[in-house]
Amino acid sequence: MTDLQARLDKIRQRIISDEFLQGRGLGKDVPFYAFDYPPTAERRVADHIDWLLDDVARKTDLHISNVNVFALAIEQLKGRGLYDKALAMESAKGVPALLNALKGPLEPGKVASALMAKFADQTPDMLFLTGVGAAYPLVRTHSLLNNLQPLLSNIPLVLFFPGRFNGQTLQLFGDLQETPYYRAFRLVD
Repeated sequence: MTDLQARLDKIRQRIISDEFLQGRGLGKDVPFYAFDYPPTAERRVADHIDWLLDDVARKTDLHISNVNVFALAIEQLKGRGLYDKALAMESAKGVPALLNALKGPLEPGKVASALMAKFADQTPDMLFLTGVGAAYPLVRTHSLLNNLQPLLSNIPLVLFFPGRFNGQTLQLFGDLQETPYYRAFRLVD
């Protein structure tokens, strides 16, 4: 069994535990967790998340919402009539111009609000955030998490992160510049 598989196998038991669900042992810290993995394992982790969501839904009363950050960003652009314009701008002016133009529409506070609007009818017991690698550099993970912190309150959030998280910094893809983020805990070792 690989190290990654051993870590994946620990997730289910961890997230359904009372300690996790009630945030015991965190003090006054927010219940944000990160599961980091090699970017080359993206498909494998996505398949495991699909299995996990189905298994937990069938065998428990827990409601887990899974939000793909990249899909959310595209949804936001389409909802504002900007998606086709963004594609045209990238083709005509290049990626730097596109990223500059999308700073406003995909500002982290707006993305966080759009994410929370998905829960208007039912607040989940926990939230999975996926698709952060695909969303980069449109949406920066640490900025989104900072904006979600006051909105989620005590709802546990699990960030599935293609890169490295050492408990103090996020390093997307394992080779981009490290970004300080001190509010999350490692989900499993």
